[in-house]
Amino acid sequence: MNDQISGFGDTAKSLSKNPLGIIALFIVLVYGFAALVTATGTSLTSSERLPLIYFLVTFPVLVLGVFAWLVSRHTGKLYSPSDFKNEENFVSVIASLAAASARNSESENKPIAVDYKRIAQVVREVNPDRFKESESGKNRLLWVDDRPENNVFERQAFEAIGLNITLALSTQEALEILKHRSFAAIISDMGRREGPREGYVLLDAIRESGNKTPFFIYAGSNSPEHKREALEHDGQGSTNHPHELFEMVTSNLRKKH
Repeated sequence: MNDQISGFGDTAKSLSKNPLGIIALFIVLVYGFAALVTATGTSLTSSERLPLIYFLVTFPVLVLGVFAWLVSRHTGKLYSPSDFKNEENFVSVIASLAAASARNSESENKPIAVDYKRIAQVVREVNPDRFKESESGKNRLLWVDDRPENNVFERQAFEAIGLNITLALSTQEALEILKHRSFAAIISDMGRREGPREGYVLLDAIRESGNKTPFFIYAGSNSPEHKREALEHDGQGSTNHPHELFEMVTSNLRKKH
């Protein structure tokens, strides 16, 4: 009996590390009440059993509702850092995106919040080995920017999950690269030496050629108008936040894998 109690205590301790484990503990509690109610020879009277029966009927519905709410509204809060198989990968991504956000915050003179829990969820779902072992093009990103020194930290975050990045400094260079190589996604800035809307010039040229590679704009604006405009040009998204870019791109990659 002591061994069973000790084993249950260890299990409870491991389950209490995140919300999903806590929900599991409550489900175990319900089974305990169920055993109490249905046990042969129990001394509980009918009036004493009635509240327990009501509880057993309503509690599973409540648990299901809470679980559905967590999954749909707060997915990133379902896991703790100990859930990661590769903590170095997690730390590398967090550090890179935090550095990128800090840089952007200084340039805009205002703080930019980083949703670390959401980033943690994204990193947890992305298996680096899946990209490293995938077929040609599935683990490569094409990054188009005439000032690549401005997105060093962002590229480090993608590289930490096993993606290889090819740089292009102009629209023409990007189009030449795309003639010979395939990529899982393309990330482009907006204004370059070639013109203030060169990101859309590149996107339109790629789509006119029949290339449907997912295309993301990473520029200085995060306005709803620019997000909508990117979609109108058949792009997949637009942002100026590094962690939002990371989530958009990796979410697209997860769908493809």
